[in-house]
Amino acid sequence: MFESFGFETLTAPQAAVGLAVLLGLLFGGLAERTRFCFRRGLVGDDRRQAMGVWLTALAVAVLGTQAAVQAGLISFDAHRFMTADIPWLAILVGGLMFGAGMVLTRGCVSRLTVLSASGNLRAVFVLVVFAITAHATLKGVLAPVRTTLGSFTLPLGDFVTLAALPAGGIFWSVIIAAAALVTAVTSGNRTTTLILAALIGLLVPAGWVGTGFVLFDDFDPVALQSLSFTSPFADTLFWTIASTSIPANFGVGLVGGVIVGAWITSIVFGSFQWRSFETPSETGRYAGGAVLMGIGGVLAGGCTVGAGLAGVPTLSVAALMAILSIAAGALAAHAVLTRTPTRTRPVAHPAE
Repeated sequence: MFESFGFETLTAPQAAVGLAVLLGLLFGGLAERTRFCFRRGLVGDDRRQAMGVWLTALAVAVLGTQAAVQAGLISFDAHRFMTADIPWLAILVGGLMFGAGMVLTRGCVSRLTVLSASGNLRAVFVLVVFAITAHATLKGVLAPVRTTLGSFTLPLGDFVTLAALPAGGIFWSVIIAAAALVTAVTSGNRTTTLILAALIGLLVPAGWVGTGFVLFDDFDPVALQSLSFTSPFADTLFWTIASTSIPANFGVGLVGGVIVGAWITSIVFGSFQWRSFETPSETGRYAGGAVLMGIGGVLAGGCTVGAGLAGVPTLSVAALMAILSIAAGALAAHAVLTRTPTRTRPVAHPAE
């Protein structure tokens, strides 16, 4: 479809960067206002309200994405989520690692990206370590860990997606969305908060349709993608240190857009505030969590946004395994930390 626009100087990959920046700006602003975070929904002091926000976004993302599939605008048949042989061990181990890591850092990667833009230097530190570790796991010294665990696969054939089950994709989409919305409307959130959360959810199908239909170009293809943070942060790190050699891509535009959008929103609403570490042990805790998230996000195939908010709407079994493993890792890590004696328990920061 992109060819029909008649652009002479703008290629589809370049337009994808612009789309990503726009999606990032909107996500950054909306996430800053709603405090959007999967970790908070699991173990936060306001977990009921936080999970209501996250599930509202998920419900809208599922319905919007599958509506696009039914309309024939996009197809996930060739997407990495639909690989016939699921790397089950990598997904399970990676999910558990990521979940534990986000509890140690008191935020999933999307939340920490927003916090970094609003003056949180702890979040900045975590994201730098996370990006380095993710890149090392994708293409560096930790790549053997990824390839070794990824070699343990489970052949599911056509049943890599819920859409292959007898009831079909529409049925499972409605079930997931309905369950999420029932929880959301009883979460105690204000209507305006849930509306903002729904707008976050709309960004997911906007990304899928934007890259898979609007920017589709046979001669200069763009990968089908939507909101995610693990691979984009690795790409952003590489682009930052070698931008004269490689062009920016969708991931770079998305990360940049989220940071700018969250920064502008925090300034406008007066929530920008400088924060940093208080003790060396706290720094160590956050560094360890960042490493776990960097490795885990790559192994699991994405973070709470890439594998969860954007992955589950594809109805991929691998994405469902990933987000459930992340949740299990987070709950387990939280249980261990809360049983730590008070005198040695790490300081909690409510803002995160």
